[in-house]
Amino acid sequence: MRLYLGVDGGKSSTKAVIGDAGGRVLGTGIGGPCNHVGEAEGRERLARAVTGSVALACKQAGIEPSQVQFEAACFGMSGGPADKQAILAEILRAKKLIVTHDMLIALSGATGGDPGVAVNAGTGSFAFGRNPSGETARAGGWGFVFGDEGSGFDIARQALRAALRFEEGWGPQTALHAALLTAANTANANDLLHEWYTLAWPRQRVAALAKLVDEVAAAGDPVAREILSNAAQQLATLALSVVRRLFASGETVLVCYIGGVFGSRLLLERYRQIVELADGTRCAPPCYSPAAGALLEAYRIRGLHPTLAGIPE
Repeated sequence: MRLYLGVDGGKSSTKAVIGDAGGRVLGTGIGGPCNHVGEAEGRERLARAVTGSVALACKQAGIEPSQVQFEAACFGMSGGPADKQAILAEILRAKKLIVTHDMLIALSGATGGDPGVAVNAGTGSFAFGRNPSGETARAGGWGFVFGDEGSGFDIARQALRAALRFEEGWGPQTALHAALLTAANTANANDLLHEWYTLAWPRQRVAALAKLVDEVAAAGDPVAREILSNAAQQLATLALSVVRRLFASGETVLVCYIGGVFGSRLLLERYRQIVELADGTRCAPPCYSPAAGALLEAYRIRGLHPTLAGIPE
């Protein structure tokens, strides 16, 4: 049996998916984080996460891990592929091995392997696309200092700015002030500002407050609603920048949205309105996960484009 492997190697976990030549998923497995291999014990952590997740997927598929050789394998790695190719080639048997970045597998999973654009907005944000000729382009993804427009972190940052302006008397009244102080158990916005500079508030924790901003906006607060509207505008700008660079004017383009930020109905509706103003563009949720996208890229290496079946929820 010809077997194909896709792996999503992320900051929090490593997810492996094994499929047969027809696109039927035979097994999946989850391991620990595997990014930043340059750190102390990073190489061992990568090997442990990959072998563990692949072994679990093999067990589910009824395959002996030590005996399997994959027809093709694709790894999409958080933090980039440059320092991981040689390590993976040592610990995995595959006739063809590709190690790429997480943006590509997120796009492939979102569009089901078809051409298009994906915007990912979680803790950070970026847009990535590929056209029918295989050309790719990206926008954003510069990190929280220089970018991450429209991300969960950015939404929470804008909310704190609004609370600080209100507290200091040079911004409009907003329910965000009381909501943020209650959520963080601080006496005032200035104290919260200083809390956010400590290790007690990593970016993921700050970004999680975007949900609170959405709740305040849904309750009618105009400042919170404006923050979400601006975030939608920025994310749509990223998407349309990639569309213009890869596709002809009026060409039909699938633009998928990924990430927790799009859980906001207010933001998603505004985002969809802006994106679909462009002739030919169509917004849609992702077809598959990034791990399934990595599997689709493994098939792509061998010139296959199956419709996946048997993917667990």
